[in-house]
Amino acid sequence: MSGFRAFLGKELREIVKTWRIWVLPGIVLFFAVTGPVIARFAPQLVQALAPDTGLVIQIPDPTFLDAYLQWTKNLVQIVTFAIIIIFAGAVSAERRSGTAVLVLTKPLSRTAFIVAKYLAQGALLVGTVAVGAAITWALTYAVFGEAPLLSLAQATGVWLVWALMILGIMVFLSSLVGSQAGAAGLGLGAFVLLSIASIWAPAVRYSPVGLLNLSDEIVAGRAGSLLWPVVTGFALTGVALAKAVWAFSRKEL
Repeated sequence: MSGFRAFLGKELREIVKTWRIWVLPGIVLFFAVTGPVIARFAPQLVQALAPDTGLVIQIPDPTFLDAYLQWTKNLVQIVTFAIIIIFAGAVSAERRSGTAVLVLTKPLSRTAFIVAKYLAQGALLVGTVAVGAAITWALTYAVFGEAPLLSLAQATGVWLVWALMILGIMVFLSSLVGSQAGAAGLGLGAFVLLSIASIWAPAVRYSPVGLLNLSDEIVAGRAGSLLWPVVTGFALTGVALAKAVWAFSRKEL
């Protein structure tokens, strides 16, 4: 993969200098900071917002589990949507702007182009979520006085397998479709289909679909085997990247 190292460095530097360094980290860090606080004061918020009918709403006292579940639910729902929207133009935007033509006339293969794109965006994703998880742990400990590290690390790690798979799918769709909006629409459709498939027990047990709710189950202490969802999640990521290389190699620049 000629020119790979230089292009990967260019992609990493570009992340720091563009809007991408603010959007995804901003979303993740917002939830990391607010999640434990919202979990701690949820009963008071419910009581304050409830209509004054004289009815008493009984809510169990919040624990660190509520803060962790707030974190994992935000990752699965909102941050997944953000990944689909933000990375829908990962390849197509380069083709439209003409940047792809410039770099591919140099000693850079199309395979190297796709892999470098994926690794650079994956580094942003992993780094951001790792920092967010550390903030969640610290604030949860500060608010509740208890914050087991292992369950949070496992839940976040499992979600990252899911997120990196979604990123691979978006790189493929962005290579296949010339429009960022079109790739985003297909990505959202894929997410809906995976969510629907999560109601089928064999799919949950033996496919990447199981990753969707696995983070919540780890936090709640109900998780089964992680092996097949994680292995098939990585396998689907590899297939998506191979398909991205195939689709991009057939595009005219």
